[in-house]
This record gives sequence, structure tokens and C-alpha cells, in this order.
Amino acid sequence: MTGADERRSAVVVVGASQGIGRAMATVAARDGGAIVLVARSADALAEAAAGVGAAGGEAFVLELDLLADDASDQLQAFLDANGLYCDVLVNSAGLGLRGAATLLPHDDQMGIVDLNVRALTDLTLRFLPGMVSRGRGGVINLGSIAGFTPGPNMALYYASKSFVRSFSEALHREVHRTGVTVTCVAPGPVSTEFLQKSGASRATLFRVLPRLKPDYVAERAWQGFRSGRRTVVPGAIAKLASVVTALLPSAVLLPLIDRLQRRSSDLCPCGSGKPYVKCHGRGGFWSRS
Repeated sequence: MTGADERRSAVVVVGASQGIGRAMATVAARDGGAIVLVARSADALAEAAAGVGAAGGEAFVLELDLLADDASDQLQAFLDANGLYCDVLVNSAGLGLRGAATLLPHDDQMGIVDLNVRALTDLTLRFLPGMVSRGRGGVINLGSIAGFTPGPNMALYYASKSFVRSFSEALHREVHRTGVTVTCVAPGPVSTEFLQKSGASRATLFRVLPRLKPDYVAERAWQGFRSGRRTVVPGAIAKLASVVTALLPSAVLLPLIDRLQRRSSDLCPCGSGKPYVKCHGRGGFWSRS
């Protein structure tokens, strides 16, 4: 095993197989050096690694289920085995599901908490102390404009992003004199698979808001992080939305979001965006067709 003094710095991108994570890896690769790509899909990771190489970085690929109890241990072991240490951590993996909290499957909702909150927290707390001791590096946590308000019909997703924002901003303050930066990136809707998988693409709210490109978000995120920013809100509409949510009283804001995120006419009552055909009992889950 390589000694600690001989290890090379690396940018570790979690959720690097697609969307904003892949774009972040490519942007970071332009600075050269090692980029560790972490995700579950081997094929998608291979494509992301090719993009990193083309941008000038050296790609290292780790297939990892972030929901595993020892995920951070596995990542640390991988870094050690390759003579690397985490200089910059990019937490871009995330999960969301649109629908009423009382109707969406319990396990799916707990999965949002496990990935968006627990896994992000675990990795951040695992690697941030080393950054502080070295006096360099930092963490980029992918939040959302959803983190600025409660979100009826996507309650856990909004709550998880509120946690990411609060956690990141608090850590930014704690480490601001150590040479380390913690940045929360809070974009509006982005043209990635997330919108379709979560069912959010069918909600009126996500139809009327313009969708940003992952590359644009990644560029703004990296620039903001390198500038020591606490929070980065890419896009003028997202900036406006963050201001509006802060100004509107909850009595106005919550019914508005509720209405904008309700199901379309072709969806089940839970509004998840998945096709359903029949309901099993009053208040029960609908069967996927």
C-alpha cells in the first residue's frame, strides 16, 4: 500500500454515471489529475471514464452501491489501493419520487432518505476531516431549488434537499478558515433522466420551468466551488424561484406547489409518474401495468 505522503489527490464524483455527476467529472478533468467515478452501472461508468480521459483527466472507476452499509469503507479501500486520497468530493447521486407520501411505497420513500441524506452525510463526514487536516479541497453537494421550500407531493425529496442545503451551509461556515470549501449547488429542473424516473416530468411545475443543461450546471458549480461559494444557484429562473419561495408566506406557497405537482389525468392517485391500472383497496397502492 502506498504511504499517506505518497498518495495523489483525487476528485471523487459520486453518481458519476449520468447527468450532472458525469458532467461534473468532465469539468473537473480539465484541471488534470485523478478523477474517481463512483456509481452502480458499469457500462455508464465506462462511458463517463472515456469522457474524463478526453477532457485530460485520469479516470478510476468504482462500481458501488451507495446504499450498502459499508459503502464509504469500500470507497476508502479503493482509494488506498490506488494510492489516492479524496481532495474534492462531489455528492451528485440522488433519488426522488412524485406522489402523496401516504400512497407512495414505504421502501421507495425510505430509499430517498437513505441515498439523499444518509449516504451523502456518511461520505461527507468520512472525507471532510482529512481535507481540513490538509488545509485544502472540499465538498460539492448537489441540492436543488426544492431545498428552499416544503414540497407537497414530493415531500421527502424536497425535505432531503432542504437537509442538503442546511447541512452544507453549516459546514461551509465551520470550515471557512481552514482552506476547505463546502458548496451546495441548487439548480432548478435539469435535462437528465431524474425527471422521468421520479415522475416529476409530468408535473405542471416541472413543465413550466425551463430545463437547464447538465454541462451548464456543472460549469457553474465548479466555478462557484473554486471561488469558495457557499451556495450556487445556476440559472436566472432558479435564482428568482429561490427568492420568491423566501418571500411568499407558507399559506400561499404550499397550496401553490401542491397544485402544480398534483398528478396529470393519466396518472394514479399517488402521482408517481408510473403507469398504473387499478387500486387495491381504499387508500392502497395501485398496481403498475
